[in-house]
Amino acid sequence: MIDPVLQQMIDGMAASGFALPDPMTPPAMRAVLDNPFPVEPIPIATVRDVTVAGGDGAIPARLYHPKPGETLPVTVLIHGGGWVVGTLDTHDGLARVLAREAGCAVLSLGYRLAPEHPYPAPLEDCLAAIADLPARAAEFGIRAEGYVVAGDSAGGNLAAAISLALKGKPNAPLRQLLFYPALDKRFDTPSYLAAPDEGILTVGMMRWFWEQYVGDTEPDALAAPLRATSFEGLAPATIVLAANDPLHDEGLAYAVALMKAAVPTDLHSFSGGVHGFASFFGVAPIADQAIALAAGALRATFRA
Repeated sequence: MIDPVLQQMIDGMAASGFALPDPMTPPAMRAVLDNPFPVEPIPIATVRDVTVAGGDGAIPARLYHPKPGETLPVTVLIHGGGWVVGTLDTHDGLARVLAREAGCAVLSLGYRLAPEHPYPAPLEDCLAAIADLPARAAEFGIRAEGYVVAGDSAGGNLAAAISLALKGKPNAPLRQLLFYPALDKRFDTPSYLAAPDEGILTVGMMRWFWEQYVGDTEPDALAAPLRATSFEGLAPATIVLAANDPLHDEGLAYAVALMKAAVPTDLHSFSGGVHGFASFFGVAPIADQAIALAAGALRATFRA
């Protein structure tokens, strides 16, 4: 059952005439979905647009620093949007609330998007930006020796892929913080089979997003991290899932795989949650709970 506040928001969107384009095309989807949630921005002492290294030249990024003059740990935030939509602006609120609640800097990455730049371009951008962090540490006012990688949906996919790609390396993340990640190109889990034809995220939408990202090919483990042959040695994980989400069961399977591989894993499945619900913090109490859990995980990781 969907949380009543979230259901009220969903009903309100429907009543306002909100609808996805038909047919779905990247420009049409971006025109509809690349609109930030209309809320008053959380004040952060320093917010500035920067450029960072990417896989094929510089990419845009946004740095959130709540305590100028102090050297802070950093969370690298990777936005969701099916690898096709999503911007620094759509995830500005999430970046701000994590910076405020966790007391850390946040570096939000504007990686290249599919289908113009399919896999592995988005992942290459994220890995290049992370590799460049030590060289930018003094400029950004961040600690060079450790970071957390965080992401929602497709951003959670990329965060998990980063953890896999950097496993055992000196610049591996301290933790992977995943909100309802997309982790495999398969559509036969119980949560997929139970998904309605309409809603925040549908099976048809996910099929379309995966097609834009990897085409007709079967993805390898860095595109679909649940397909990894070994999960041992991966970064500890905090995973936030929504029960009313087609992606729920693959997130659960990933958490179980990490636990079986003795990777410290905190799993939080919200029975009333829907895909994307954590972004409704300040409006829906269930979202505030998810943010509190995430921020607590960040604080504990950086203290350690």
